Amino acid sequence: MSRIFSPRREFLRRIGQCLATLPLSSPLRIADAQTSVKRRFPASSAPSHPKIKISVALNVRDFGARGDRVTKDTLAVQQALDRVNVLGGGEVIVPAGEYLTGALVLRSNTTLRLEEGATLEGSSDLADYALTQVRWEGRWVKGYLGYISATDADNVSILGKGKIVGNTAIKGRVDRQTQVRHPALLEFTHCKNIRIEDCFTQQNDMWSIHPVYCENVSFKNMTVNGGADGIDVDSSKHVVIDNCIFSTGDDCISLKSGRGAEGSAIGWVTEDVRISNCTFSDGHWACIGIGSETSAGIRNVHVDHCKCLGALTFAIYIKTRVGRGAFIEDIWMNDLEVSDAKQGFLRLNILDSGKQDEFPVPGDAGIPTVRNFHFSNIRVTDVPVLVDAVSIHPGKPLDGFALSDVTGTCGKGIFLANIRHAALKNIRVTSFSGALLNTHAVTGTGLAGAVPAEPPKLPDSIPPEKPYKLH
Repeated sequence: MSRIFSPRREFLRRIGQCLATLPLSSPLRIADAQTSVKRRFPASSAPSHPKIKISVALNVRDFGARGDRVTKDTLAVQQALDRVNVLGGGEVIVPAGEYLTGALVLRSNTTLRLEEGATLEGSSDLADYALTQVRWEGRWVKGYLGYISATDADNVSILGKGKIVGNTAIKGRVDRQTQVRHPALLEFTHCKNIRIEDCFTQQNDMWSIHPVYCENVSFKNMTVNGGADGIDVDSSKHVVIDNCIFSTGDDCISLKSGRGAEGSAIGWVTEDVRISNCTFSDGHWACIGIGSETSAGIRNVHVDHCKCLGALTFAIYIKTRVGRGAFIEDIWMNDLEVSDAKQGFLRLNILDSGKQDEFPVPGDAGIPTVRNFHFSNIRVTDVPVLVDAVSIHPGKPLDGFALSDVTGTCGKGIFLANIRHAALKNIRVTSFSGALLNTHAVTGTGLAGAVPAEPPKLPDSIPPEKPYKLH
């Protein structure tokens, strides 16, 4: 009987013949081979799947977007964004027009290019925004994801002279009945290499721009308008904010890193932030706020060559409270112009700013550590108070406070308490009443002529409790 030919059987037979001719490998030789591979490809540089080297450019009009501010163009714009992603990356072009859409999601290797005359406007219907876990005032809570968002994405850009506008029909920061957080305008979660340039943003009563758990983020040449915070840098690092104009209802820029025991347990620090060449006008709080949610720590912040042209409180406000824990350290600010700040140039409140968390960091660990604050080349015009830095805990004094080359006019001078290694130099302001320098428990240089200041009233201590667990 003739045998039926089987390609699979023939393939296996030939493989068996080849294997039979190979020399037996000793365990030592196998180990040597494995070591050789490790030398050539260490774990940190092991070969990965090749990237698709394609760059496409897609126009949302080709996907059916009308841009008439009546038709919802959500599907058309999102289809263009998704197709660019699956093809390996590229640009989605939004030409001139007014595009009304629900929430949009950016994915890796995507550039959203808004041409001049183009406006993306968020829907007024909250059903058009995804419900998920969002960071809000330092805690992860139920909320609506941002109007334009990216999660776990790399290499995402929004470029061009177009506009991104939040819908003013969405009132407040949270739903009053459900306490669900409303959508931010732009929100990036756990992303790397984010670049936003040239565009104009207008937000409603909610935060405008919110990077959280992000790395390598750049905002340049932007106009940021809105009824609440402008940019909230939240547990993120390597952030650049350059040549931007802010007009906001709350902090123009706020740096945060979590609140209470949850923020402390997660431990994502905000660090390496550069703010330069910006102009600020704030209607409710400060031009630059650091805190009050600081429970993972904030460090290495540089602010240079900025104009603070309006603030309801202080132009610069560094704030936290007992129960936050962690640290604020290495803050450098140079070449600032300050005017129309309703309460003053600089406030430090390390005792009791912001709402206390349901699960605060207890004991001495809950008292924030503060050190190395530097302010130089400051020009002030008619600020009511130059510096209010009294609200600092005596158990953890501010270690390192430098203030130099300050000129202009102020109603009252400098008030310091619980500071070590202060260094004051070239403070040449006029028009103030009372003593220029008022101190309590302050050591350092440049303190000659100081008169006693009132010590701060301390908040109640937080007793130790059983260890907190994320839940």
